This record gives sequence, structure tokens and C-alpha cells, in this order.
Amino acid sequence: MTQTSVARIGILTASDRASQGVYEDLSGKAIEQVLTEFLASKWEKVYRLIPDDRPTIERTLKELCDEEGCALVVTTGGTGPARRDVTPEATEAVCEKMMPGFGEQMRAVSLKVVPTAILSRQTAGIRGKTLIINLPGKPSAIRDCLEAVFPAIPYCLDLLEGPFLQGSDTAPKVFRPKAK
Repeated sequence: MTQTSVARIGILTASDRASQGVYEDLSGKAIEQVLTEFLASKWEKVYRLIPDDRPTIERTLKELCDEEGCALVVTTGGTGPARRDVTPEATEAVCEKMMPGFGEQMRAVSLKVVPTAILSRQTAGIRGKTLIINLPGKPSAIRDCLEAVFPAIPYCLDLLEGPFLQGSDTAPKVFRPKAK
């Protein structure tokens, strides 16, 4: 893609109760808010709110990557130890490559805030030319985790031949190696 292309970014919330209308999806809104703040590049949101069900998560991830053409898919929900928390398993099932450094970095940052961060199973992976990142469900943790990994996201998308993303002045500084 060229530098003027509009990046398509999937925002996927996996939550039984939010998908049933029991409560509002504040986590998906938190992802959108942080990405809007961090990205200087033009981007288009492709939003999905689904139940915490592994086949549904897998199907939706494939749809966002393969049919919707999202360069980046950011998920929220389903990363804990509870029986219904299956987002990391669904992500791993649809990815060709796993990117464990994203989860390691997010947990390291989260541990500075709450000791139960060791229970979170955030991860990331690559499906085709799409980077998928699993975030926790708590809005404040979403901000902390995106701040921690944002510097690597644009360069990862460069390596996947995706859209050229630029960070805003208020975003954590994007890292790209200097040309030789």
C-alpha cells in the first residue's frame, strides 16, 4: 500500500454480555479512542462485537483479515483464565506466526499496575498481511497495553507490506530502523 492509503483497522470485542446488550462495549470504544489519539495517518475502523465463543472469534478474525482487508486487528476480551476466555486460542488457530513479544511487553507494563496481570494471556500473531493483537478487557489496561506496544506496530506492518502508519505527536514514538 502507498503512504496515502487509508489503513483498515479491525476492532473486535469478544464479550458475551456486551454482545447481548447487558452493558455497553466500553473496551471497543477505548481501543478506538487510543488509536485515534495515537495515529496521525488516516484509518478506517471495522468494528465487530461478538460473544466469547471460539468458533465465532476464529470466523470473525478470518473475516476481518481475509475479507475486510484489515492490516491490523485489535481484540479486547477473553484473555483471562476463565473457561470462556478463549481469544488467545482463537488467535493462535488462525495465525501462521505468533508474536509473543507483544504479550510479554503488555504483561510487563501491566504488572507495574496490578499484580494479577500475570493471569492475562494477551498475545499477538500474523495472519497473511495482518497483525492481530489481543488486549485485555479493562479500558484503562487497554491504554496501558497499547502505549507499551504501539512503537512496534507501524514497523511490523511495514514488514508485512501493509499501510505506512505514522504516529501522532501525542503517541509513543514509533520505531523504524534507519535505512542503511
